[in-house]
Amino acid sequence: MSHIAIIGAGGWGTALGLVAGRAGHAVRLWSRNAEVVEGINVRRVNGVYLAGHKLAGDVRATCELGEAVRDARIVILAAPSHATRELLERMAGELHAEVVVVSATKGIEIETGQRISEVAGEVLGKECAGRFVCLSGPSFAQEVAAGHPTAVVAAGYDARATLAVQAALSFENFRVYTNGDLVGTELGGAVKNVIALAAGMVSGLGLGTNSIAALITRGLSEITRLALAEGGRVETLAGLAGMGDLVLTCTGALSRNRYVGQELGRGRALAEILSGMHEVAEGVRTTRAVKLLAESREIEMPITEQVHAVLYEGKSARAAAEDLMARPLRGEFAGMGL
Repeated sequence: MSHIAIIGAGGWGTALGLVAGRAGHAVRLWSRNAEVVEGINVRRVNGVYLAGHKLAGDVRATCELGEAVRDARIVILAAPSHATRELLERMAGELHAEVVVVSATKGIEIETGQRISEVAGEVLGKECAGRFVCLSGPSFAQEVAAGHPTAVVAAGYDARATLAVQAALSFENFRVYTNGDLVGTELGGAVKNVIALAAGMVSGLGLGTNSIAALITRGLSEITRLALAEGGRVETLAGLAGMGDLVLTCTGALSRNRYVGQELGRGRALAEILSGMHEVAEGVRTTRAVKLLAESREIEMPITEQVHAVLYEGKSARAAAEDLMARPLRGEFAGMGL
């Protein structure tokens, strides 16, 4: 049995807490929301973000960050990516000397263009960063909580750390694979949310499955070009953290990013859409970060550029789709060295 801290008790953090609790671990969930903490501790349910799923085992919640991480051997970051640096700075002095920090957050820091592992390295130091693990793959919180068979990947440079995460979280219908490609896994998880916004726009425009299939496939090409330029591996993008997560997020009805894109395609304003959502659609902020990162690396990412134009430049989803189809013709694998 391990002491596992989960920072962020939204739907995904709570679902991971539910899995870890079922597996027999002592789990401490941290949330800023006192209503969430009370619901978990008193009624054993996160009624705000994961209603209908009872938490089993030694799972407790707290509003005190130090209490959550104290003596934890695995700390899982499940808060929105834009809050990660602040949370790491607050918990740094409380972490166990040999803690494994796991990111279950799929985003890139806008201000720096850094992946979550790079942010952790700056805040926590090289030794802790060397044990950093990214948990990613096709996984909706509601389905994980309901016990639907799910496969994800734990990626990192330290095999002992990835194996520890695999052993701690693999239980019944939740299966964790390991991978040594931290860069590709992080970028696959982050950029797929941008492509999911585009897929939602295609759906909102009333276009069919030809269009969705083309969007997903060309979106994977964009993700792969960026990941390869950053040191990732092409096989990672063909796996759970790449194609698997991309297909889920672009087609699944539970995808928040797809929902935002769909509503944009139907003509609603972004501010109006976001005001009605309980949880963060990471792709909205990540689009800005990915566009800046791609420009700095001189990587061509036309879908990302068009999503950015719709989100932040007042362009209509239909005009964005038309501009993508009007681009100059080229080879399918141009820019990837394949």
